[in-house]
Amino acid sequence: MRILRVFNNNVVLARDALGREVVATGRGLAFGRKAGQDLDESLIARRYVTAQDAGLVGQMLSEIPLGRITLIEEVFTQAVKELGATITSAGLIAVVDHVHQALERARRGERMDYPLRAEVAHLHPEELRLAERMVADLNASQAVRLPDGEAFALALHLFAAATGAGCLQEAAAQSRIVARAIELIDGAAPGGIDQGSIHAARFATHLRYFLARAHTGAQIDDGTADIISAPLRGRHPDAFRLAEEVASLLGECIGIAVRPDEISYLAIHIARLLSSSTPAGQ
Repeated sequence: MRILRVFNNNVVLARDALGREVVATGRGLAFGRKAGQDLDESLIARRYVTAQDAGLVGQMLSEIPLGRITLIEEVFTQAVKELGATITSAGLIAVVDHVHQALERARRGERMDYPLRAEVAHLHPEELRLAERMVADLNASQAVRLPDGEAFALALHLFAAATGAGCLQEAAAQSRIVARAIELIDGAAPGGIDQGSIHAARFATHLRYFLARAHTGAQIDDGTADIISAPLRGRHPDAFRLAEEVASLLGECIGIAVRPDEISYLAIHIARLLSSSTPAGQ
């Protein structure tokens, strides 16, 4: 790799063998080095290949202590792994920057508001559990302590990793889509639905992974609708009608048509949710 710019001893901008601009970090990576020289790749701890301006990314990382970058990466990577998701350079950079800024705010004694507390706690309990552990691990390793509320923001970063959302704002938007779908069903069910039930959690998870598939242009297309659509519509007409309404909502929010097989799977989840929420005696 050829050095393009040295930000400090630990962060450089370089060009790799594929011609891409790469931000590389590592302790002492650029000590005594300058632009135009080859990089000792054995010293690289992390390399970032991103669609963002690599120079700006390098500048941002150079302003964060290397030990802090490493700690944030370790705890976030472990949480993403337990979630069964993958992480992109852009996602990792976003988390490093977010946590660094949050720590600096905490150091200055500034208070933060977390407007999506209720939605995150309700819709993303697994991400929140992992995010709370991230906050605990980060606080155990530093003098500056993150407030507990940061777990809600970090849970959205985990949700972004799970769904392939490009940024925290996109993850928050997807979370609101899931909330709107659940509200639609809750409003249509007599007496509402049990939003704390396992069926509600499974429905929310199904929507999350639909959004992840839709993000890449993929949808379920396995012929399920040809087999079960008619009997499902006959046996659970309310569930199928709601599935079509949810599909319409999804299409409106993300700008794509939801395929018949996806609608059938939505109807299955909604039928279970309505059945489990039906008041006794009805």
